Amino acid sequence: MTTQEIKGIIVPILTPMNEDETVNHEELVRQIERLIGAGVHGIFVFGTNGEGYILSEEEKAAVLKTTVEAVHGRVPVYAGTGCISTRDTIRQSLKAWELGADALSIITPSFAAASQDELVRHYEAVAKAVDLPIILYNIPARTGNALAPATVQKLAGVANIVGAKDSSGNFDNLLQYIEKTRRCGKPFAVLSGNDSLILWTLLAGGAGGIAGCANVFPRTMVRIYEAFQAGDLAEARRAQDSIRPFRDCFKFGNPNTIVKMAVQELGWPVGRCRAPFNGLSEAGVSALRAALAAAREAGMD
Repeated sequence: MTTQEIKGIIVPILTPMNEDETVNHEELVRQIERLIGAGVHGIFVFGTNGEGYILSEEEKAAVLKTTVEAVHGRVPVYAGTGCISTRDTIRQSLKAWELGADALSIITPSFAAASQDELVRHYEAVAKAVDLPIILYNIPARTGNALAPATVQKLAGVANIVGAKDSSGNFDNLLQYIEKTRRCGKPFAVLSGNDSLILWTLLAGGAGGIAGCANVFPRTMVRIYEAFQAGDLAEARRAQDSIRPFRDCFKFGNPNTIVKMAVQELGWPVGRCRAPFNGLSEAGVSALRAALAAAREAGMD
């Protein structure tokens, strides 16, 4: 896999579950077919929307095996393998390599505070141990540890660290990732982890986005990228702006809970998020249903 293939709309695919909270592999395959049919450019398992934080290692191995087999090389498969410790991250990354992942997305360690030097050593050790392309993943609101732009610049010098996803919500931080890695001497893909910033990331020289909303509106999200590539900025802007009413529902609860509920509301039996992260108030459910009805009327899909 080349860095040039890391682009477009990559879906952090949700993990369908049965009523008893076991993984629904049959529905996972159906979701993969639905998303690839809509034109997405990559499938990413164990992201935030995939509930990677709550799946066991055995479940992750089974999900990745199903995904690799179902995708069958049509788009790249990204696996989230970041753990709190370097040792565990290496073990999970080697398992993902063994199961056929094309690239790794490695979130920063969480809970304990890490210095930037410790983060550099962590990523360098993983990159040395695993011969796969690595995407750095910055989401400090969830992990408590932020990847500074200077740290991303330094890590971009490692041969198989080939990109970074920024979910900080701070556009200046993302811009600095782009600006600083332009000088790393190789292609480096910067991806937006905030769905509202995908078009602006592309305009700034980024490669695309890892977009949770693509679980709900895959064709609409793909249109942001495809219209931009075709030079139709007006259409790209229309597609980008169209997801705002749905994203406004995130104020009612955990965003990945709302994304999964939305897919369920659209008629796909993906189940609920694993407890305790599966609740939404009556006001939130009403707002979600109204947003989905408006989206259908507007032709979003």
